[in-house]
Amino acid sequence: MRSGKSALALHASILALTIALPGVAAAQSEVEELVVTARKRDEALIDVPFSVAAQSEAVMRARGVTNVEELSRTVASFSVQNLGPGQSQVAIRGISAGQIVRDQPGVKEQVGVYLDESVISLSLFTPDIDLFDLNRVEVLRGPQGTLYGSGSLSGTVRYITNQPVLGRFEATTEATLSGVQGGGVGGDLKGTVNLPLSDKAALRVTAYGSQFPGFIDAVQPDLTVDRNVNDGTRWGVRAALRFEPSENLTITPRVLYQSIDVDGFNRVDIYNVLANEFTTTRPPVRLGGLKQFTQFTEKFEDDFFLGDLTLAYDMGDFDLTSISTYTDRDVLVYRDATALTGSITGGSIGLPPAVYTLDAPLIDTTDVKSFTQEVRLGYQAEGPLTWVLGAFYSHIDRDYAQDLQVTGFEALTGIPTAGPAAPRDSLYYSTVPYKQKQFALFGEATYAVTDRLDVTAGLRWSDYKETRSLTFDGIFAERTIGVPGKTKADAWAPRVIVSYEASDTVTLNAQVSKGFRLGGINDPLNRPLCTPADFATFGALSNPSFDNETVWNYEAGLKARLGGRGSLTLAGFYADINNLQATIDAGSCSSRVIVNVPSAKSAGFDAEFAYRLTDNFDIALTASYNDAKLTSSVTDAGGQPIQGLRDGNRLPTVPKFQASFSVGYEREVRPGLDAFANLTAQHVGKRFTQVSDQENNPRTVALFPNIGASTASSLIFPLELPSYEIVNLRLGVRGEDWEAAAFVNNLGDERAWLSLDRERGLRARYGFLTNPPRTYGITLRKSY
Repeated sequence: MRSGKSALALHASILALTIALPGVAAAQSEVEELVVTARKRDEALIDVPFSVAAQSEAVMRARGVTNVEELSRTVASFSVQNLGPGQSQVAIRGISAGQIVRDQPGVKEQVGVYLDESVISLSLFTPDIDLFDLNRVEVLRGPQGTLYGSGSLSGTVRYITNQPVLGRFEATTEATLSGVQGGGVGGDLKGTVNLPLSDKAALRVTAYGSQFPGFIDAVQPDLTVDRNVNDGTRWGVRAALRFEPSENLTITPRVLYQSIDVDGFNRVDIYNVLANEFTTTRPPVRLGGLKQFTQFTEKFEDDFFLGDLTLAYDMGDFDLTSISTYTDRDVLVYRDATALTGSITGGSIGLPPAVYTLDAPLIDTTDVKSFTQEVRLGYQAEGPLTWVLGAFYSHIDRDYAQDLQVTGFEALTGIPTAGPAAPRDSLYYSTVPYKQKQFALFGEATYAVTDRLDVTAGLRWSDYKETRSLTFDGIFAERTIGVPGKTKADAWAPRVIVSYEASDTVTLNAQVSKGFRLGGINDPLNRPLCTPADFATFGALSNPSFDNETVWNYEAGLKARLGGRGSLTLAGFYADINNLQATIDAGSCSSRVIVNVPSAKSAGFDAEFAYRLTDNFDIALTASYNDAKLTSSVTDAGGQPIQGLRDGNRLPTVPKFQASFSVGYEREVRPGLDAFANLTAQHVGKRFTQVSDQENNPRTVALFPNIGASTASSLIFPLELPSYEIVNLRLGVRGEDWEAAAFVNNLGDERAWLSLDRERGLRARYGFLTNPPRTYGITLRKSY
């Protein structure tokens, strides 16, 4: 197999494969194969010599996929843990260190996320990019550190947009109206237009607006109920200009702005210390179902701006590419922390109800500004050798702040609350500005040893430096004013791939690769809240920093074209993880710390199969199994494992097994009019939100005796997240330039437990984040 095949020859020789288009492609015996850029050059998806999945926008639309979380359920070995609106945690192949929360800004991501060539990943706050007018989404499984750097420890996700097209006008509009069973009404209005400005320039503009229907009801202190509190909006615009001053040079500036505003969280409360069915001093409240308890309106806001400039110069056998990117992101999480605060002021300190029921909004703000620059030179010709060499630079400023405002606390208690940094009635106050700089050099080359055997070798060297200043104040905090901290590292990320074309339709691959995640600095414990025993245990663990995490990945796989009608990909892998950055709760301290677990591993397989059965029917199946677990323990002074960090315990947030099945049907009703249908079923296995949830599960939790009288002194809470199944159905008709479809998402009205939500070690609140109930809708789409 000659790796130097040109992009033009590649497109001309494509066989047919994207059966990834169930019920959407025109009826034919062969289907078009996707071209991807996973190795920063054009290749047919089936020819990439490691495990990659890709779905086009049409595929995702047919399967009822509207965001990255729903996409993950249709891609093998890819999982996204929902942690609330705009907050998600991405994992690939079972490599996960535990739930990240808002007050852990120093934790880096394990999966890199890109918009085309621009880095947009941010731990916890993975941007919820609208999928309209995308060309495809690529999921690269396994460490991608050689070409993508530190954030791609276990894999990379790439949103690939449609680019401006010269010399052709085209436009698409799409409108959707939907309703959630028992909830609110939502909808989308989206459009894109490609405008040729001259024979050398074209502008492509995409705009969208969405109304998210709410489905969670919030019980208030006066027992009234606010309906559908988690509704919200998302709107955005993306504009790219393609300018070709010569046949060799392409200049593409682009801007993107997206705003998300959600009025509440998709949280179901089962127990709340301030509203439950066991109290005898306050009116009893039965939660569960799709209900939660709040004392005021919660909010999530996310404003995201991106500007980038891509320069591509074609020098024949050589290609020079430059990508400059600037991003500015402001995130606000405004949540009701009254249960947490009340469990301290009432449960631990013993203050009266007038104090422990004061509204306690916890305000988290994140402001991130980043600049990245990548320059690379690629060589690709009709010879045995292709290569790419590049340099990468990034500068990130991240300002994080948290403020627990309990207005009236000082007046009612007489306890002074103002400090050097904290204003009056701020019981917890922190500001943590970060600065991170990275410089990297990378290269990768592929040599065709024979017509059937290719060998690829790559290496990346990176230098990282991070500094921050710690300010913590308030009566709940260990006072720390302007204390500096820093961490730095040099990292090497090699990769070797061997690819053998066993026949014209079957290719065998083997790979060894390394991934890397930068370490960081733990926040100080909230010492005023800690018991002496917890401070002794967790203080030793949290002081002061955690080390870099590395993964060595070993995998072998098979890719097969199935007679032009489909494809099969199989991969088995073993990942050896060192210094896993595990997230644990610090007992009574209401703090979280990162602890390095010396060793862990993930072993398993991922498989994807797609086939057009007839001119009318096609099917697609995905399945993955991950045996991801700790292979060492972290113990306290007495030799006992701390917070579930026990040899043999599973890694959290990811299922052992997940699978999806899709069947599509399309038939010509009359010339120019086709009818189509698609049914997609998804299965996600059992999971744990945190490593420690595997210990004492179900767990007996003692209630606070001094927050009102209760008919129960303790409760038992299950901590394992059950498996769940989601089924989506879509039916419609299409003409040459229009489409009308009706859909039902979550056909079986499954109530999935996506992640546990808890406060104060389950004693203040126990609940879970969940998915929308059965949703009905219609979509109209028109192309011009």
